[in-house]
Amino acid sequence: MTGILKSLVRMSSFIGKELRELRRRPGVIATLVLGPLLVMVLFGVGYVGQRQPFSAEIVLPAGSNMPTDPGFYQEMTQDRMTVQAVGTDRDAALRRLGGEAVDLVVVAPADAEARLRAGEQSVIEVYWNQVDPLNDGLARLAMQIMVSELNQEIIRRAAAEGIQVAGGELGEPVDIDPNVVAEPTRGEEHNVAPSEPATIAFFGPAVFALVLQHLAVTLTALSLVRERLSGQMDRYRVSPLNSSELLVGKYVAYGLFCLVVSALVAGAMVTFLGVPNLGGWVALFGIVLLLTFASLGLGLLISLVADSERQAVQLSMLVLLASVFFSGFVLPVEDFIPAVRPVAYALPVTHGIATLQESMLRGEVRSLWAIGALAGLGVGLYVIALLRLRRIVHRVD
Repeated sequence: MTGILKSLVRMSSFIGKELRELRRRPGVIATLVLGPLLVMVLFGVGYVGQRQPFSAEIVLPAGSNMPTDPGFYQEMTQDRMTVQAVGTDRDAALRRLGGEAVDLVVVAPADAEARLRAGEQSVIEVYWNQVDPLNDGLARLAMQIMVSELNQEIIRRAAAEGIQVAGGELGEPVDIDPNVVAEPTRGEEHNVAPSEPATIAFFGPAVFALVLQHLAVTLTALSLVRERLSGQMDRYRVSPLNSSELLVGKYVAYGLFCLVVSALVAGAMVTFLGVPNLGGWVALFGIVLLLTFASLGLGLLISLVADSERQAVQLSMLVLLASVFFSGFVLPVEDFIPAVRPVAYALPVTHGIATLQESMLRGEVRSLWAIGALAGLGVGLYVIALLRLRRIVHRVD
């Protein structure tokens, strides 16, 4: 019994010591409680809860007497599309689709009335340019809704005008397929994206970017904290090594390690998972290099502001949590209100995901601003980390 009591006393003393250590580090408690809470609040306030409608262009046959008012077709979309223009130049519309100026191009049939009178269905061609499998499915749904609404409009007009179909009036017994009467038109889909929308292909580059950022941040977030707490900084103060050389050494060492890991992961992703790499390995390497540079800067900044290894780990996990919610990994950045989007754009992985998906799945990086943002984040984080490191190294305790 005495041994048990002594054991309880020792354990209670140890528990008290740990609680006192936590109480002396309010930053740890704030990070644990306020960090995730802030991420959840921003997500709840900023997420709109629905996808933006597709921008669409309607192409009518030359010489058609169909309405040219976009509002007429807008009523048929049930807010799944925003009809931006109605024209007659099919090739020009498809070029705008290829440049992602519009999301959908709807080509009306030239012989719709003649086919209806002959008892045949007309074909409405709908083109989109999507590598995201979710957007691909939403585009199909939008097409189905539009075709269904158009069929109802045709039937209403035919009934009102008493149109002759296959030798008889609509509503009288005629020799015609009932399916054609019920559905005068059908949609024919065309996804003109250079790669097939697939879950692994689309999310593979996103996971790759997220893993690369987390690897770089986690490794570097602990590096300088450990040296600061162990007294290694005192040796740096009396050595000929200056702050710039110390920081560049950290960048190069951890950067080489991250690049080797990235090469192995990218090779396995393309070879074994079948993720396309249409942009080539040179473009992929350039994006990975910029993402690694910016991520290392973020990790080193965490290492220079954290007051313990525990807090450095917590801050790294907080960055990972924010990256999952706001980077476009799960939900597009455009689904958040403008006031919250700066949180997403401040994360290197946001631009890494966008550029990697464009390079690998489309064969070219069209969001050149994202390349500039990655470079700007990398340079900015390097400068801030260098200034902070100089204060620590040259500080006299």
